[in-house]
Amino acid sequence: MKTPRQFSGSFPQPAHNRQRDFIWRLAAAFVFVLIFFGILAARFVFLQVYKHNEYVAQATTNRITLIPTPPIRGEITDVNGVVLAQNYPAYSLEIIPNQVEGKEDDLIESLKAYVNLTEDDLRRFKKFRADYRSYEKVPLKLKLTPDEASTLAAQLYRFKGVEINARTFREYPFGALTAHFLGYIGRISDKDMEKLVENKRETAYRGTTHIGKSGLEAYYEEQLHGAPGYQEVEKDAAGNIVRVIRSDPSQTGQTLRLAMDIRLQKEADRLMGNRRGALVAIDPQTGGVLAFVSKPNFDPNVFIDGIDSDTWKSLNEDWQRPLINRVTQGMYPPGSTFKPFMAMTLLESGKIGQGTYVPAPGAWSIPGTKHQFRDAARGGHGSVTLLRAIQVSSDTFFYRLGYELGIEKAFPYLASFGFGERTGIDLPGEYRGILPSPAWKAKRWAKGSEKQKRWNPAEMVPVSIGQGYNTFTPLQMAHATATLANNGTVYRPHLVKELLDHENQQITVIDPKPERVLPYKQSNFNYVKRGMQLVLQGGGTAAKIGAGLRYTMGGKTGTAQVVQIAQGKSYNAAALRVQHRDHAWFIAFAPVDKPQIAVAVILENAGWGVNAAPVARHLIDYYLLQLKQDKVSKDITGARRTSNPLLQLSAPMAQRKNNVQAAFEAAAQEKAARAHPDFQAASNPASAPASAPTAAPAKRP
Repeated sequence: MKTPRQFSGSFPQPAHNRQRDFIWRLAAAFVFVLIFFGILAARFVFLQVYKHNEYVAQATTNRITLIPTPPIRGEITDVNGVVLAQNYPAYSLEIIPNQVEGKEDDLIESLKAYVNLTEDDLRRFKKFRADYRSYEKVPLKLKLTPDEASTLAAQLYRFKGVEINARTFREYPFGALTAHFLGYIGRISDKDMEKLVENKRETAYRGTTHIGKSGLEAYYEEQLHGAPGYQEVEKDAAGNIVRVIRSDPSQTGQTLRLAMDIRLQKEADRLMGNRRGALVAIDPQTGGVLAFVSKPNFDPNVFIDGIDSDTWKSLNEDWQRPLINRVTQGMYPPGSTFKPFMAMTLLESGKIGQGTYVPAPGAWSIPGTKHQFRDAARGGHGSVTLLRAIQVSSDTFFYRLGYELGIEKAFPYLASFGFGERTGIDLPGEYRGILPSPAWKAKRWAKGSEKQKRWNPAEMVPVSIGQGYNTFTPLQMAHATATLANNGTVYRPHLVKELLDHENQQITVIDPKPERVLPYKQSNFNYVKRGMQLVLQGGGTAAKIGAGLRYTMGGKTGTAQVVQIAQGKSYNAAALRVQHRDHAWFIAFAPVDKPQIAVAVILENAGWGVNAAPVARHLIDYYLLQLKQDKVSKDITGARRTSNPLLQLSAPMAQRKNNVQAAFEAAAQEKAARAHPDFQAASNPASAPASAPTAAPAKRP
C-alpha cells in the first residue's frame, strides 16, 4: 500500500495580496525619498537663508584682505629746522617662512646669485627669524641698492615666499653728537608689545616694526609714531594681490622742534673733546636746554636694526661706559659748586648776615674732638665774610657754619633748588640724586644697626662743602644754577620747544611757565651772585678765565673728591689710579643782570675745578658773542635745513610718504602680474628694468 506524498511549498497567494504588498513597499520608498529630499531642502534653506550672511562674510574675508600701512615717523629738528632725526625710503628683501616650507637655507643660497648677502645680513636674519612668527615677513637684507632691487624684482617669480617691500628707515645724521638726548629706535620686542597691549595701543602698531627705545625717541613715542593706514586688497586663490580696492593713508607722526641750536651743541662737543664727563646748558628764562653733551658717546644708528654682538660687547664692556647718559644719570659729589646754594641757605635761615665775619683757618675741628677738617689753603684765609668765602672757596668757613646750622634746618633750603629730586626733563631714566637727611639715612640703612641708621651731626661737615653723601647729576647742577641766576624762578628743563602736527597743520608750543618761585630775599640772591662774579676776578679761584670778559658772568669752581684722604696725608694725583683722581666741576651763568645761559661742566678725574672752567667760558663766549649776534654761518655740512619747520618740512615728508605708498601698490601689481598665466619673464634680469618696482627709493640724504 503506497504511503501518501507529503506536500512541501506554499500555496499561491491571491492576487489582491500581492498587489497590497507592492503598494506598501512603494509607499515606504516614497516616504523615504520624501524625507531625504525634505532634509536636503531644509539644509539648503538653512545654508542659503539662515547662514547666508555668515558664509558671504567668510567668502569675502578669504577674498578681500586689509593690509596695514605703517605711518611715517615724525622727524626731530633743532630750533632752526636742521633735521637731527629723519627717515628715508628704501627697499627690503623679506622672506615669509611658512611659504618657504623649511627650505630657507637653499633659498638664501639661490638669492645670493642676485643680491650681495653679507655675514651681518645673515646674522641679523637669524636673529629676526627667532623673534618673528612663521607667517610674518622676516627681513633678509635691508636697504637694497636700486640695482639690487631692479635685478631681483625681475626674478621674484622664481622664488615662493620672497618679497621686495618698500620701507622707511630711521637715520641720525649727526650720529654720536646727538645720541644721548635723541636716543634711538629699535625693533619691537615682546616686552614692548606687552606694554602696548597693557596700554591698549597695539592696534596703532599694526604693520610697524620699530619703536622708540631711549631718549626723546622713547619719551615722545606716541607723538612721533603717527597712526597706521590700511589698504583693502583683493587676492586670488594663491594669495596674490589682484587689485587695491581702497586705501586709507597713514598719518605722519608729529615733528619735534627742539630749543637747541645744533651749532652750539657742536661747539660744546668740540670743547669737551675726548675727555670723560658731561656738559649741559640751560636758558634760565625758559628752561630750554641749549646744549647736552655726555662723553664718551656712541653712534645711535647701530641700534636701529639690531646691533651686532661685537659692537654691543665693545660698548657694554668699555670701562668708560659710553652708553651711560652722564647728564641725567651721572651721579657725582658736587664739591665746591655746592657752596653758593649753601650760602643761600645760611643767609635765608638767618644763621649769618651779609656782613658777618667768620674765622676761616687752615683746619677746623668739631668742638671736643681732635679730627681736623682741612682747608685747601693750608694757611687759611683769616676772618672773612660770606662774599669772600665764595670767592676763595673757603672750606673751613662752610664746615663750621654748616655744622652749627645742622641738616634739619639746612635741608628744606637746599631741597628747594631741586637737589635730591628729578628735574622733570623730557627724557626717560633721569636719576634723582642724593640730598641726605636723617630720614634718608634711616631708609638707606634700614637693615643696619641703630648706629648706622641714626644721623650723626658730624656728617653735616662734608655735606656743607658738597662732599659726604651728596651726589647730584650735571643736569641738577645746571638746573639749580639757572634757578639761582634767575633769582629763584624755577623752570622745568625741557629739550622740546614745539610739536608740529603736519596732518592738521598745527603747532603746539611747550609753554615755559614757572613751576614755582622761591620765597627768598632778592638782596640775598644779589649777594651770592656777586660772590660768584668775584670768583672770576682777582683773588678768585677762576680768575684766569675771567680775564677779558665782554659781559658779566658768575661762576664757581668745584673739586670733587673720589676717594677720601686719610688724616695727616696729602693728596697726590700722580700716585692714584686715573679713576680715583678728583673730578673737576664748574658752574656759570651770564650775563649776571639778565642771564641768558647757565652751564654746568664736569670733567671726570681731571683734578682741580679750574680745569673745567675754560670749557664753560668758551661756550658762553660762543653763545653770547657769536650765535646771539648772528656771526656764525647757518650752513652746516651734510645737514638738511628748513627756515619754516611746519610748512616746508611737511612737503618732503608728504613726498616720501607718497613714494612709499606708491611702492607698496607697485609691488602688489608686480606680484599679481607675475602670477598671471600669460606673464612672460625676462630672460636677462639686468636688461629688464621695467620689471622693477615703479617707485624707486630716494637716495639716502
